[in-house]
Amino acid sequence: MGKRREARERAVQFLFQHDLSPPDDLDRALNEFWDTQRAAAIAEDKGKANWGQPVELPPPTAGEAETRLFADPLIRGTLQQRDAIDALFMKHVKNWDLHRIAAVDRNILRLAIYEMVHREDIPPVVSINEAVDIAKKFSTNDSGKFVNGILDKIKGELLRPARIVK
Repeated sequence: MGKRREARERAVQFLFQHDLSPPDDLDRALNEFWDTQRAAAIAEDKGKANWGQPVELPPPTAGEAETRLFADPLIRGTLQQRDAIDALFMKHVKNWDLHRIAAVDRNILRLAIYEMVHREDIPPVVSINEAVDIAKKFSTNDSGKFVNGILDKIKGELLRPARIVK
């Protein structure tokens, strides 16, 4: 898996966690999240199932740092723009309340819409493809279609090319 895909998956995981239980201190929550991710990866590599045991964490690898470097601005930007993002995708969802949309799908949509609207270095079609693949991996069988449908409608409203980086 590429570093950007991994970063997006981690961003969705953090956004999901944040959606269900917003922390008081975002910086601390992000640091704890990344430490937990590293500890889980280290335990998995060593074949340990002792998730509750304290682990002395080595410094992040270059790959871990690269993942976080891409993910953190996505997470922070999505959270900063969340109300506007929610309003944008809710105008394309007929007869649904925001909280009736599965939390995983809701946060996948938030991340992808943030990228499409605010990250001109990422072509919108890339954001859509990544969101659909992440929805298929982490949500229901129909989530990929649902996410694709909403994001495709939003792509049609963008004032920039869908396949080109500005």
